[in-house]
Amino acid sequence: MNDISPLAYIGEGVELGANVRIGPGAVLLGPCTVEDDVWIGPGAQIGAPPEMSSLPQNAAWTGDLQHAGVRIKAGAVIRENAVIHQGTYRETSVGARSWVLNRAYLAHDVVLGDEATVSAGVSIGGHCVIGDRVNIGMNAVVHQRRVIAAGAMVGMGTPVTRDVPPFAKVYGTPPRLTGVNAVGIERAGHDAALAAVLLAHYRSGDLLTGGGWISDAFGTLRDDVAWWRDQGELRPVGVVDGL
Repeated sequence: MNDISPLAYIGEGVELGANVRIGPGAVLLGPCTVEDDVWIGPGAQIGAPPEMSSLPQNAAWTGDLQHAGVRIKAGAVIRENAVIHQGTYRETSVGARSWVLNRAYLAHDVVLGDEATVSAGVSIGGHCVIGDRVNIGMNAVVHQRRVIAAGAMVGMGTPVTRDVPPFAKVYGTPPRLTGVNAVGIERAGHDAALAAVLLAHYRSGDLLTGGGWISDAFGTLRDDVAWWRDQGELRPVGVVDGL
């Protein structure tokens, strides 16, 4: 059974799963798919057209559904006044059990992984790809077309103008890699010793962008490294002096 406030607006082309809760003042415009067990807070705005001058600013509330959609996956939490725009060539998507906190913004074609946290006031530009279990601190800004790999942590207020490798800790202006998210590695079920493997590579300036064989030394992190390499041409952040 769903629990939807009578003060919410659910437009045409919106598909709701089971046990979905939507607060007063929330607006959902299609095409949009909300999977099971999703919580959407008061005032959230989901499914407005992409902010691109070359595309029509269609009136989806009249049934004019022109874009690629939004997908909120199972168990996700979208807090109050968050804004998520339609995709242009793929669904803008929020991963399973992820949290998008108050006033956060996901632009068109953003793909957010599972169990990620987008903190209050964060803005993510169009076409970004964010991996599983990423944590982006309050009021950070992610430049369009950037990649943040699995398990990475981004500090509060950081302007993410470069790509962030797996389980890296990044903050500052300009952003710099300052360490490895060792706690995140363990929480994701990996051997704690793998934090030292990653740190050694990052200290040497190897941000794992090369192709070819992935060393067995990465153990269960091999899939995360492969995902990172598969994202195309990468422009990683710099490494802080003395890491």
